[in-house]
Amino acid sequence: MVELVAQMPLDGLDVSLGDARLVEMDLGPVTLLSAGQDSDLAQALQAAHGLSWPAPGGVVEQGEARILWFGLGQALLIGIVPNPSLGDHAALTDQSDAWAAMALSGPNARSVLVRLTPLDLRDGAFAVGRTARTMLQHMGCSLTRTGADAYLILVMRSMAASAAHDLTDAMAMVAARQTT
Repeated sequence: MVELVAQMPLDGLDVSLGDARLVEMDLGPVTLLSAGQDSDLAQALQAAHGLSWPAPGGVVEQGEARILWFGLGQALLIGIVPNPSLGDHAALTDQSDAWAAMALSGPNARSVLVRLTPLDLRDGAFAVGRTARTMLQHMGCSLTRTGADAYLILVMRSMAASAAHDLTDAMAMVAARQTT
């Protein structure tokens, strides 16, 4: 009998160029919460996981759990399996295999991203703990600032190789500017 083995979309990508590093991440369980008009979801989320519903563009973290704002009435719960009681207040959709996650870090991380996204990534406009649905070159992505020089990038799994290619090309261009 054939045994199937789960594989990461980018086969453990880990690239450093200049002062930037791109690493594939394993986020664990990823669940889309679609709240609709139910105002009780925030209370259920707090009771079940100790997490508050994120404000637009916000991120809430508690232990291994992270919840990202993902659009009007939507959030992405990362790192934990949702308590089934949340299903009484929202549609829960397992997205664990749908997304590829990469961490971009280092002093040149922002310089790399400004070549690929239309977002204003200056500190005052996109502070640590902010998230946005945006474009990365030609594909949709979720971009979250996780530290002063660190970002979490989520793209659809089918676009992972293209996103990694675009990011490493931009990393190479930024690195080349450092040497001149």
